[in-house]
Amino acid sequence: MVFGGLDIFIVILVLLAIVTVFLGVKTVPQGYEWTVERFGRYTRRLGPGLNLIVPFVDRIGRKINVMEQVIDIPQQEVITKDNASVTVDGVAFFQVVDAVKASYEVAQLDLAIVKLTMTNIRSVMGSMDLDQMLSHRDEINVRLLRVVDAAVSAWGIKVNRIEIKDIFPPQDLVNAMGRQMKAEREKRAEILTAEGQRQSEILRAEGQKQSQILEAEGRREAAFRDAEARERLAQAEAKATEMVSLAVARGDVAALNYFIAEKYLKAFAELARSPNQKVLMLPIEATNVLGSLAGIAEIAKSTFEDRAAGQPRPAGRPAPPTGPAVPPPQPTTR
Repeated sequence: MVFGGLDIFIVILVLLAIVTVFLGVKTVPQGYEWTVERFGRYTRRLGPGLNLIVPFVDRIGRKINVMEQVIDIPQQEVITKDNASVTVDGVAFFQVVDAVKASYEVAQLDLAIVKLTMTNIRSVMGSMDLDQMLSHRDEINVRLLRVVDAAVSAWGIKVNRIEIKDIFPPQDLVNAMGRQMKAEREKRAEILTAEGQRQSEILRAEGQKQSQILEAEGRREAAFRDAEARERLAQAEAKATEMVSLAVARGDVAALNYFIAEKYLKAFAELARSPNQKVLMLPIEATNVLGSLAGIAEIAKSTFEDRAAGQPRPAGRPAPPTGPAVPPPQPTTR
């Protein structure tokens, strides 16, 4: 089959149309922005979706990722304010907010962010002591973020976070810090032990004080009760003596014998209970004591008979027979 000149022209025209459509229609994926250059000069940008450009005149310049990205900050040596050498690395999170500036304001964007962050790490951490550096990572991250974000804003970049991953002091410094930590913990343990002993002594002293106070209170209460008992006993003795005096005044000699016999027996009992008594006092006539007891029995009998009859004994009625009066005891050794 032989193609004529017209057929070849039509085929070329169809192919040219296909190529033109292919060059003029652009599909930008989500999360990216493309720039359009006309004869090497930026004209506009293309957002995600279907876009049209002028074929053979416009071309795609840069394809910029506008999603948040992470970049590692390599390890580097940092000299602290107190001349300690440490190894530091980190990570940075950034996002392109202006694709045009990110395309044409800086070359090698990732490398520029890494170098800028490393430089500021040396500046920020080099102005701090080692202890401050190890214990204030949040402060370091905030200062780095503020400085780096202000520096890259001209590139259409927004730095969201900068984190220090690891800080590696020298091994001898790590050993010294371990010994320091151990000494500090031992110091705190000794302080706590001493504080516990001090508190224990205070509590023990307070307990002894309270015990002495309670003991004194008990002695005072006991003395008060003893005094009250002695007072009541004295009152009873006075009442008994008064009653005996009245009975004697009425001619009732048996009451006097009862009173004397009671005192006699009580004194004899106290003498017998004395632990240091070596000489025992005994009455010569023991029958006198029995007579006194017989007199006491007669008093009781007379009293009960009068109460049973319902009549008091007349004043002129002679007293019931009683035993002889108790003579005073005479000492004898045994």
